[in-house]
Amino acid sequence: MHAWLCENPVGVEALNWKEIPTPVPQAGQVLIRIEAASLNFPDLLIVQNKYQMKPDLPFVPGSEYAGVIEAVGEGVTHLKVGQSVACLSGTGGFGTHTLAPAKLCMPLPAGFPAVDAAAFIMIYATSHHALIDRAALKAGETVLVLGAAGGVGTAAIQIAKAAGARVIAAASTDEKCALCKSLGADETINYTTQNIREALKTITEGKGPDVIYDPVGGDFAEPAFRSIAWRGRYLVVGFAAGPIPALPFNLALLKGASIVGVFWGDFSRREPQANAAMMAELAQWYAQGKVKPVIDRTMPMSELKAAYAHMGSRGVMGKLVMVN
Repeated sequence: MHAWLCENPVGVEALNWKEIPTPVPQAGQVLIRIEAASLNFPDLLIVQNKYQMKPDLPFVPGSEYAGVIEAVGEGVTHLKVGQSVACLSGTGGFGTHTLAPAKLCMPLPAGFPAVDAAAFIMIYATSHHALIDRAALKAGETVLVLGAAGGVGTAAIQIAKAAGARVIAAASTDEKCALCKSLGADETINYTTQNIREALKTITEGKGPDVIYDPVGGDFAEPAFRSIAWRGRYLVVGFAAGPIPALPFNLALLKGASIVGVFWGDFSRREPQANAAMMAELAQWYAQGKVKPVIDRTMPMSELKAAYAHMGSRGVMGKLVMVN
């Protein structure tokens, strides 16, 4: 097998495409022949030694992937050779094969292509857990999605609309706003050219959004929070902009608002049954056409470094997927 090895986590430039022995699955593992692997923001951080998870060296980056099982380890009874699966295991995806914990594999129903499957788990699980579980979103409420043209943002738009909410999508270009409209967003805000507080005041007639979905952090967190509705819920999803904002606590007091942390990874570990039920519902929504990953482009696995550069340019709309 071949894989991109990170032997020194100083950045993408240090990754090397190497031939390594094909591993044999141990108890509880499966060997997957990778057909597609998506590129997520943590995949950039992890090779820069900036992610909260720091795997032992050397490691193969690539947190999310889909493919076909070629071998199963002892004790694996719910999966079989030849079965198509998707997996989010944190590492291992940027290669031709990988070992994956069987318990993390999502069996794919017929008609679920590998490219979509490789771009599915992280963004839809995060967004569903955030909006439906943590925010208890109700039909008729208004959701503001920041960074709305990115992977989790596009998923959040679709899930909020499936829940019957009104969606305001905020993004950095008119092109990205147009994409959000095509996904069902009711209103858009280009926060490069518009004042986000004034735009929200106009769109919501002064009420503000009931739920704010924020995977970005940075400079827009405070003005967005200042615009939140009474009893609003501010979902802290991530910090793609880099800086972690510091919100004055008095703002939460004045609006009777909640600041709600979203950590899907730990939710899936601590509440596996609830997570499995959520993933089953999401797979059903995919089959019904309610959700579908936005694929910015597919690129050959050999062009991983170019894909990282494209993601770093902030030009990606939806997900980048590498294919073998």
